[in-house]
Amino acid sequence: MAHANRSLKNILLRHEVLLLLVLGCEIAYFLGFARNFGTADNLTNIIRHSAEIGLLALAMMPVIVTGGIDLSIGSLMGLCAVLFGVLTHDAHMATLPAAAVTLAVGLAAGAFNALLITALRLPPLIVTLGTYSLFRGLAEAVTQGTKTYRDFDPSFLSLGEARWLGVPFQAWCLIGGALFYGVLVHATTLGRSFRSIGFSPEGTRYAGISVQKRTALPYLLSGLVAAVAALLFTARLRQARADAGTGYELLAITAVVLGGTSIFGGTGSVYGTLAGIAAIAVLNNGIGRVPLVLKAGIGSELAALCTGALLLIALAAPGIGRILSNLGQRRAAGAPSAPKLEKN
Repeated sequence: MAHANRSLKNILLRHEVLLLLVLGCEIAYFLGFARNFGTADNLTNIIRHSAEIGLLALAMMPVIVTGGIDLSIGSLMGLCAVLFGVLTHDAHMATLPAAAVTLAVGLAAGAFNALLITALRLPPLIVTLGTYSLFRGLAEAVTQGTKTYRDFDPSFLSLGEARWLGVPFQAWCLIGGALFYGVLVHATTLGRSFRSIGFSPEGTRYAGISVQKRTALPYLLSGLVAAVAALLFTARLRQARADAGTGYELLAITAVVLGGTSIFGGTGSVYGTLAGIAAIAVLNNGIGRVPLVLKAGIGSELAALCTGALLLIALAAPGIGRILSNLGQRRAAGAPSAPKLEKN
């Protein structure tokens, strides 16, 4: 019985379960206090607006699991959106070839990050901070900071509003990304090597695993996914501009860390990341529909404040848990034993 109670306690204290409880509280609160939060149209709106960030978060998760980071993913999304606009408008390229070139450029940009990190052994934080500025600067140089590309092929723009089996097209893209990364991270030896690299790169290398090649793959996929997100963003907003994806890298990192992935690498899960994506999407949508917030016009600012608070809590939770556990062990070790009853 005691063993069963301990098992139940461990399940309830899992990071993903606690995050689902937070998500449930968010939904319950906004259903009661936010205008039109529970409508079918708003649910569709949440899915459509969170698909790009969700895809970036899924791509970011294995990068962080290996002990790395990709701060350039949002800037690359903006660059790919602008590139697609240049190809279809200035180069007069058809939509499908332009999309293929955009995906290829995203993959090449991911390979550039991977090359600097694995071949030159440069720190991922510094490399992707540099390419963060590089990609955004290229996008702004092409558009001169003001040009916006519109009037895309109607068949391409229809993807922004399309449904399949009553579900928005963006949701199917997110489901596809989750299935791909779920299999990659949780059901393949390659995915298990990501966690091994995050725990101990040197130990993984001594085990005969090519750390450089395994570390490069998440960055390659990150670049490709950024290009996919750029196409979805362009179809949804019906325009391509240089500021596409601004701040998305931070939201993606927040979703990953909220989902239980260690920022130091070694642990992480796709289902936890999906829960983190849902928590951020519901928060950003619902908080702007609360009447007082809506009246004050501070929805985006308050959502950013709450998202930052959630991230800090998620980062601090493991440390707080260890402190409480150590205190409990010290109290148990220092507790006086029960007095023995003397026999008469």
